[in-house]
Amino acid sequence: MTERSPRQSAILRRPHRLKELARAIGERGPLHLRDAAEMLGVSEMTVRRDVAASGNLFAYLGGHLLAGGGADVKMSRYILDEEALHNAPAKIAAATRAAELIKDGDTIFVDCGSTMPHLAARIARGVRATAVCYSLNVANILCANPDLRVVLLGGLWHPSSASFSSDENLALIAKLGINKAFISAAGIDAQRGASCVHFHEVDVKQAAMARSVQKYLVADSSKFGQVKPAYFAPLSEFDAIYTERSEASTAFARGAFRKRVVLTEPA
Repeated sequence: MTERSPRQSAILRRPHRLKELARAIGERGPLHLRDAAEMLGVSEMTVRRDVAASGNLFAYLGGHLLAGGGADVKMSRYILDEEALHNAPAKIAAATRAAELIKDGDTIFVDCGSTMPHLAARIARGVRATAVCYSLNVANILCANPDLRVVLLGGLWHPSSASFSSDENLALIAKLGINKAFISAAGIDAQRGASCVHFHEVDVKQAAMARSVQKYLVADSSKFGQVKPAYFAPLSEFDAIYTERSEASTAFARGAFRKRVVLTEPA
């Protein structure tokens, strides 16, 4: 029998590695190349070769592996958006720390935006909770977690934020008891509060905050000092802001809101 070369053996193992990558990305969202290599026990170059040979199953952008167009790992195309890759390590850091707040029995609201898929992917397995969302890319990740009961709010589809809006959404939120609301923002200003780009998000954010016992703003520090057109809440409404440690966030934490700014280190 002809002995296989190491390269041939690696190729034979590739289908298994691709399956593991698909599972990890489906559960956790974008995966850093370094983390993927460590998970698979191979070099980063091997992972790059696997991805190059996988057709359209995966995309490699900004040092991260993301789901492509393959049927086994389909996710919203929104996750491939430029904003999803902007400051990705910072978003992951903030989302990871915020996700630690989710406990058994909680009913949580998970907002839309490019940070929230990272939070959804980092809810600890074994935590049995109910998750309410209105974003398709967030719902895809939440639904892959067998320990979660997921409520997806529907209505008119907004491709710009991969989210839905309707009056029925607001009526349903009004009937819910929410323990913790995790809210995203495109702008965070000490005087002007929290704002976003899309006006259809405002009513949903405000309704979820009104029904929630605790409210957390989760955003990377590039949002500090920004004011976007759709204002939705003063910063005093939030119990805490979760963000990564940076010059901007550290300066912000020295202000009046300092006791409620939770800084975490990017990976």
